[in-house]
Amino acid sequence: MVTKGNPGDNRNNKGPMPVFTVVGLCAFFYILGVWQRSGFGKGDSIAVAINRETDCSVLSDLSYESHRDGEAGAPDAPEGGVKEFKPCDDQYIDYTPCHDQRRAMTFPRENMMYRERHCPPQEEKLYCLIPAPRGYATPFPWPKSRDYVPYANAPYKSLTVEKAVQNWIQYEGNVFRFPGGGTQFPQGADAYIDELASVIPLDNGMVRTALDTGCGVASWGAYLFKKNVVTMSIAPRDSHEAQVQFALERGVPAIIGVLGTIMLPFPSGSFDMAHCSRCLIPWGGNDGIYMKEVDRVLRPGGYWILSGPPISWRNSYRAWQRPEDELEEEQKQIEDIAKLLCWEKRHEKGEIAIWRKRLNTDECTEQEAQSSTCDATNASDVWYKKMENCITPTKTNGSWKPFPERLNAIPSRITSGSVPGLSVEIFVDDNRSWKKHVNAYKRVNKIIDSGRYRNIMDMNAGLGSFAAAMDSPKLWVMNVVPTIAEKANLGVIFERGLIGIYHDWCEAFSTYPRTYDLIHANAVFSLYKNECGAEDILLEIDRILRPEGAVIIRDDVGVLMRVKRIVRGMRWKTRMVDNEDGPLVSEKVLFAVKQYWVAGDNSTSSL
Repeated sequence: MVTKGNPGDNRNNKGPMPVFTVVGLCAFFYILGVWQRSGFGKGDSIAVAINRETDCSVLSDLSYESHRDGEAGAPDAPEGGVKEFKPCDDQYIDYTPCHDQRRAMTFPRENMMYRERHCPPQEEKLYCLIPAPRGYATPFPWPKSRDYVPYANAPYKSLTVEKAVQNWIQYEGNVFRFPGGGTQFPQGADAYIDELASVIPLDNGMVRTALDTGCGVASWGAYLFKKNVVTMSIAPRDSHEAQVQFALERGVPAIIGVLGTIMLPFPSGSFDMAHCSRCLIPWGGNDGIYMKEVDRVLRPGGYWILSGPPISWRNSYRAWQRPEDELEEEQKQIEDIAKLLCWEKRHEKGEIAIWRKRLNTDECTEQEAQSSTCDATNASDVWYKKMENCITPTKTNGSWKPFPERLNAIPSRITSGSVPGLSVEIFVDDNRSWKKHVNAYKRVNKIIDSGRYRNIMDMNAGLGSFAAAMDSPKLWVMNVVPTIAEKANLGVIFERGLIGIYHDWCEAFSTYPRTYDLIHANAVFSLYKNECGAEDILLEIDRILRPEGAVIIRDDVGVLMRVKRIVRGMRWKTRMVDNEDGPLVSEKVLFAVKQYWVAGDNSTSSL
């Protein structure tokens, strides 16, 4: 990091070095501004903002002098033998390696298995750069992005035809417009959410995290931001073309996913609320295994909302063009499973039904005895694990705290000792450290909290303290806990009112290309040094990062030197700076910006 040096250390330094340092830094901020331009007039005015906000008069107090390996704070220097990564063929513009349609069709369709993650073997991986489509534009800032997406970024019109009468999406010239409608909320998402709020406390911070299964273009999650509720929206790849891609282009958290045969990549007791609006999931089938999976990830006291078939089947069966007896049996199955799970039905009106998972299930012992109980010895071990047809034991982790109080309160998972190796002192120190780190990041990249970066990812989230320090209505953070991390802290992260996911960075993430504006990687490359190559991880970062997106990599200087050499062939601009605690600390920080280029642009990055 850029840090103010000890005045005593440089008291007698009268040589030309300080002048060159100042000139170099001024040039750096100018170049950083230039990187932020969008090619062909398609981008934003970030370069102007960078130059306006950079005051070179204060740089004489900063130390960029290298004290280790001659690298920290130094600009890129020409190197020989750098491997240059070529652009992939244009057919891979929207390539999602673990959800590739051609590969998916080779798997069984039973229980949606073919829509699950199926990653390519090592020999089939692409070692090239995924291009952006021609005309790609910087997304609109939030909240305008909620309603408008540049057509060039996801040029697929099928939903505008298929869902034309349902008000999902409209094509208007060079943009898509999202009116906020949906199949089950023709009056708009706001009106639908207001109806839910008459039953669920959405206005006092008690409900903060939500899961939307079969999200469509994620308008429910988009409009819940008004209530300060952050929603993890999931939908399968190409069930409707580009629906998850549209969600992320709008600035709404989303992943490609499906309730199929494997567990959702979240810990038990994560979400305050779960939702299905005509998501076509057979909730009553397979002995209610999908309702049991929702129960697993729902906090005690959490709410489940089901709108659409079979709710209110007596009034709607003709419009749905389905037999009465079939719908009646389907709703009966759902009601029976809800009782088995000890959910209390709180509301049914029109086509909306709401259940609440009880805070205390002692009184439900008799019902639970009718179904097997899951082994909860390792409730966080869910990666690629088969769903079990059993009920997850309920653990009440203390009383709910409203958001934002819960963001920095000590999570009950820590105070109760349910996460081995974590203490109150460790949590407090971690929170304090990341506030310091983020403040240092903002001194280097002065637009971090300007609204320019909406979709942010933390690749090794720890306790979620980076996201807590970044907290702002202008942005959201996908907190990723690597499956090989020493401690499975994702439950702590959710308890803080943040969202996240388990993931193995030796594989591709469940998202489309160009869906994140800023990616933070703390010690990721050290963590995976014996698992997979840094090249594989960096190419995945490049795939999911927007053109002109930023990367912050924090790691040991030796690791960063290897990373820096690889990305010199990836059309990134980089600068390594000292740790904010001084140049003698071996941990450094690499800042990078991905250059703007599109399909057909075969110019090479400048080395």
